[in-house]
Amino acid sequence: MIISTQNPRIKHLLLLGQKSSQRRADGLFVVEGRREVEHCLGAGYTLRTAFVCEEIAGAPLSLPQGTEVVPVSPNVYERIAYRGSTEGIVAVVETRHLGLNDLKLSPSPLIVVLESVEKPGNLGAVLRSADAAGADAVIVCDPLTDLYNPNLIRSAVGALFTVPCVACTTEECIKFFKARGIKILTAQLQDSSLYYDTPMTGPTAIVMGTEATGLTEQWRQAADAHIRIPMLGRLDSLNVSVSAAILLFEAVRQRQIQ
Repeated sequence: MIISTQNPRIKHLLLLGQKSSQRRADGLFVVEGRREVEHCLGAGYTLRTAFVCEEIAGAPLSLPQGTEVVPVSPNVYERIAYRGSTEGIVAVVETRHLGLNDLKLSPSPLIVVLESVEKPGNLGAVLRSADAAGADAVIVCDPLTDLYNPNLIRSAVGALFTVPCVACTTEECIKFFKARGIKILTAQLQDSSLYYDTPMTGPTAIVMGTEATGLTEQWRQAADAHIRIPMLGRLDSLNVSVSAAILLFEAVRQRQIQ
């Protein structure tokens, strides 16, 4: 059992949580919590090591053969866990990078695209909405955040493992959509129609930019239609995760009444 927070393995675990450069160098990331680890295993990820505090964990978690299980004391677990209610397990997992051509899309896919998303919490929340709406994938173009950032994984509550998530360039993404006849709908205020007046029953990609700068001209030019959410107050934008949820569930509504 590891009882010291100064143990080299604990220091390395903390570095994986704090530094994207360490995650990239090692090909590893950190997943905290029983539910998140179960979703991770269900998605076929490989667990390298599970740090377990048996006093907190309660019933044992069924882990794949070959997973190294390292018991830790409560004081060490308190140091490595971001939340106190994560059932006593923090796992080190091997990263897996999907490409656009790895996506297994339905005949009429629904895809969310985020351009240059910066806040991992926003991306995590979008992934949760995408899971709830049954979206085929979330694509992050020119990302400014690491897909395995612990804040993203926490805010996604396992959705990073239930919804395929791909990082690529805007150019690659547009080419991918055009080749497959996927309609590009860009969320923007200028030169746009109300979102509920725009058909979303066919193959559809809903594309959103940052709250500060919106979408780049490259997306605006590539779009098949520009859509907007009516803003009736004094502000002119919503949080990107809220906008994504509204637009996704409009697509769900249209598809259900089709």
